[in-house]
Amino acid sequence: MENENSPIAIFEQFSIEPIHEKYAWRICDFVTVNSKRLQRYFPKTLAQNLTPTLSQIFVEQKVREYQKKEEFLFVLKDTESRKVTGLVYIKELDRDKKQAELAYCIGYDYEGKGITSRVTKILSQYAIQALGLQNLQIIVHKTNLGSVRVAEKCGYIWQKTLLKEHTPPNEDPLDMELYELGA
Repeated sequence: MENENSPIAIFEQFSIEPIHEKYAWRICDFVTVNSKRLQRYFPKTLAQNLTPTLSQIFVEQKVREYQKKEEFLFVLKDTESRKVTGLVYIKELDRDKKQAELAYCIGYDYEGKGITSRVTKILSQYAIQALGLQNLQIIVHKTNLGSVRVAEKCGYIWQKTLLKEHTPPNEDPLDMELYELGA
């Protein structure tokens, strides 16, 4: 596999990089600035990154999971400002089924510009080619139109509605839509 500190890809002014200890402060900044947009669909990531100390613990855990190939967290970094502008997980790995889920979030300042679609295409190819996965999933709520568009633009096909799949904080369980991409 690639050098763990090397970018997976660089495009325009962005780089996609594996999680690394050096990102703890920047992830804390990203999460706190974008807390309202993360609270519904990324409540655990939000809760685990509300302070620099929590972010350091979160990042150390995610680096260990990456090294053990249990879960892969990538940061999207603006190479000009050096800010973390998004996070993408390759998670819920099932090696027997050669399957995983992609989950992504991007900062307010970067939404609606096609960046998340570009990153999702790159990391979908990475998951298939470098990780040997054959089936990738994106799970979104039907009202999250930006995420639905990303899934569709990246070739993911709607499969079914997953009943009561996700429970946001202080809400009833939500039905979620399952999109899949096969290798």
